[in-house]
Order: sequence, then C-alpha cells, then structure tokens
Amino acid sequence: MKKSIYLLSIVSAAVVLSLVSASGCTKAKAPVNMGTVTCSDTISFSQQIEPMIQTNCASCHGYGGGTSPSLSNHAEIASNADNILGTLHGTPQLMPQGGPALADSLIQQFDCWIQQGKMNN
Repeated sequence: MKKSIYLLSIVSAAVVLSLVSASGCTKAKAPVNMGTVTCSDTISFSQQIEPMIQTNCASCHGYGGGTSPSLSNHAEIASNADNILGTLHGTPQLMPQGGPALADSLIQQFDCWIQQGKMNN
C-alpha cells in the first residue's frame, strides 16, 4: 500500500511538473508578422511613444533601470527601434519581460512611428 501511494505521488508530481513546464513562466504570444502597417495618423513621440516606453520598458531599460539597451531618450529609443519592435513581436524573446504583452494596437502604433521616420515630435 505504501509503495502504491509513493508511486502515485511521484507520477502526480511528474504530471504537475510537465504541465508547468509546458505552460512556462513567461508570456506566451506567438510572433506576429504584421507586414506593412497602414498608418493614417501621425504618431507623436512625446505623446504616444515615450509614455509607452516609460510605462512598459523604463523600469529595466532606462530612467534608472540599468538594463541594456538604455531607452531613456529619443535618440536611444530611435536607434533601437527595430530591435524594440522585434521584441514586442517576440523575436528573439517577448518584451516586456515578466509582464503582459503589449496590446497589438500599441505595437502597431510603434511600428507606425518607425515607418514615419522615428520623428522627435
């Protein structure tokens, strides 16, 4: 009887571990290929992009966060824009790390800002 309970405990633990491993501890959002985004409105760096970066990225990447790359001003954000967009889509990993994935509308807004020339407006 003790041997059966012991084996059942081991099997149960293995099942739980496999489920946890399968679901992972990170956000699961498949990389999205948005292709060419149609941008009808001009995206404002100071009103849209900078607040998005401050809210979702700055705790690690600037404004005192200390993780590379620093994203604390327009020049740093603009020079890293393509990499930022990739990580928002999950390539090579999904950002923001440990938090919920950004809404597709915010990602599209960032993509439009890049297409519009990464203006400091």
